[in-house]
Amino acid sequence: MPAATARILVTGADGQLGRSLQALAAHKPGSAVYDFVTRAQLDITDGSAIDRWLDAHPADYVINAAAYTAVDRAATDMDAALAVNAHAPGLLARGCAARGMHLLHVSTDYVFDGALDRAYRDTDAPCPLNAYGRSKLLGEQAVQDAAPDAIIVRTSWVFSAWGGNFVRTMLRLGAQHDRLRVIDDQIGGPTWAGHLAEALHRLALHAHGAVATASPSSAPGGVYHFAGSPWVSWHGFAQEIFAQALRLGLIPRLPAVEAIPSSDWPAPEPRPANSRLDCSRLEALLGPLERDWRTGLDEVLRAISRYNGALSI
Repeated sequence: MPAATARILVTGADGQLGRSLQALAAHKPGSAVYDFVTRAQLDITDGSAIDRWLDAHPADYVINAAAYTAVDRAATDMDAALAVNAHAPGLLARGCAARGMHLLHVSTDYVFDGALDRAYRDTDAPCPLNAYGRSKLLGEQAVQDAAPDAIIVRTSWVFSAWGGNFVRTMLRLGAQHDRLRVIDDQIGGPTWAGHLAEALHRLALHAHGAVATASPSSAPGGVYHFAGSPWVSWHGFAQEIFAQALRLGLIPRLPAVEAIPSSDWPAPEPRPANSRLDCSRLEALLGPLERDWRTGLDEVLRAISRYNGALSI
């Protein structure tokens, strides 16, 4: 007998990933029943509020797409970063476990220090460089302590047509300046939020037994990595952003992009030089996943072009 349609509740519905999951739900009606809650509707740092919401909105799976993502500000606003990134995931995990719900929690490549000379596997020991990474690692640990069968998905360099991200920042700066300096010694996999949304959707359906996958007998609980490919530096990413944006008429001319080392652009908080994530465990479970960030970039830029400034950059 086929499994009943999965019910999926998404927190942080007004963020990059939350909006992308809303777009996915609109384009895949019937594959799952989605319910979305914004930060304004639910304070995920309040355990009692979580309990009331979960009681009123029963679900099979909760995707926690809410996060404090201001990397530099986290060092001086640590209480807020810890509340959202460390404390709240544990509360969600406990609330889900008490009701037989399953949590899919989104984490980050910044739990690693970037010192390895290869892509990070999900089994590698975390060692964050900055306050943001430490807050996210504490969140992972809180989830695992409260709900050992929860799914944690680490991702990197997320971008979309909404919110604050590198693509939108480059479009704004590229329209204002003829020359830019961009770091070339930090390497990673830019991740389109639409691709991440699809991966989380497939994970939930797999856990629900609603779809055939590459490894149908595998238990999905644990840590997985999902990030875009191919690997690229921030400088290389910027160059591709401008090349595609120029073709679509989003910038008036192609700015010169100078490659610089991180030491020439000191940030309040250090970033890992190597943010590459090995996604083989997730693809062994689900089969091939669309991860080409260049395809995602085209989708994002066309969306921005279609809205003619409604998605102000």
